Amino acid sequence: MTATQVIGAEGDAIERAARVLADGGLVAFPTETVYGLGADATNGAAVARLYEAKGRPSFNPLIAHVTDAAAARGLAHFDSAAERLAATFWPGPLTLVLPKVQDCPVADLATAGLDTIAVRVPSHAVAHGLIEALGRPLVAPSANRSGHVSPTTAQHVLADLGGRIALILDGGPAPMGVESTIVACLDRPVLLRPGALPRPAIERVVPLAEAPVLAEQAEADALPLAPGQLASHYATRALLRLDAHNVRAGEALLAFGAAAVTGAQLAAFSLNLSPRGDLIEAAANLFSHLRALDASGATTIAVMPIPDEGLGEAINDRLERAAAPRG
Repeated sequence: MTATQVIGAEGDAIERAARVLADGGLVAFPTETVYGLGADATNGAAVARLYEAKGRPSFNPLIAHVTDAAAARGLAHFDSAAERLAATFWPGPLTLVLPKVQDCPVADLATAGLDTIAVRVPSHAVAHGLIEALGRPLVAPSANRSGHVSPTTAQHVLADLGGRIALILDGGPAPMGVESTIVACLDRPVLLRPGALPRPAIERVVPLAEAPVLAEQAEADALPLAPGQLASHYATRALLRLDAHNVRAGEALLAFGAAAVTGAQLAAFSLNLSPRGDLIEAAANLFSHLRALDASGATTIAVMPIPDEGLGEAINDRLERAAAPRG
């Protein structure tokens, strides 16, 4: 268990919190919407720790919080609709889902391996100061255990995540108390999640279409932060052979842990999610390793068994999605 400290967001508190984040730690902080659980968006291991801290992790895409629209343009491509929305509502409670730029510095785990990224410029002074002090994008889902009510005070965060995170910045109650509105600007503007910015205000700037309702979105916290939540979305070009205890000639190998696998010498290409069997390291490497193996030219990827506990549950969920039959 981590000893969680709650400190007021004044004096050198923000600089102290930025040092924790730079070292890969987790910090909860206020935004104008709710309290967010912050991690360095460019650090895959820190992002994996964030999923673990929230419990029942599922690698849904996370929102990258930045200081201004110029910083957002370093992560994503803006079309004309996105430019109008950003100019009108940033900083503020609007998240935009946009195509990622090439060599986007945000960790693949934070975007769930998608080619899109969710970005927001918060207006809260503490949030803005923290992102500026870190000098990198922050992912910051609501600072609560998965499935619990979103927190609007530091005490709410402590009740849910005490012992799981390093630090909570207490900036008083979050003024809006509901999460940001999410709009995807990929083909035409689509409302993915209603939130603190009302639809009529957005539609005065751009027309909105409704997002398709997907069967898997059964829980409120499973609403997509980016498109592509269909089971087959994460599919690689190569076929995935899960729970593989051997490697067949010409297959690529996605390994886990130090245990030997029969026929490993037959693998055309191999990568290990975590040679020491660390699920946090494995989660951080998952999407980048899948992409690399898929690019190797192998037609099948043999995937060694992953323990179905902690982050392993989410890793296996994404592997099962990637292996789902294609329609």
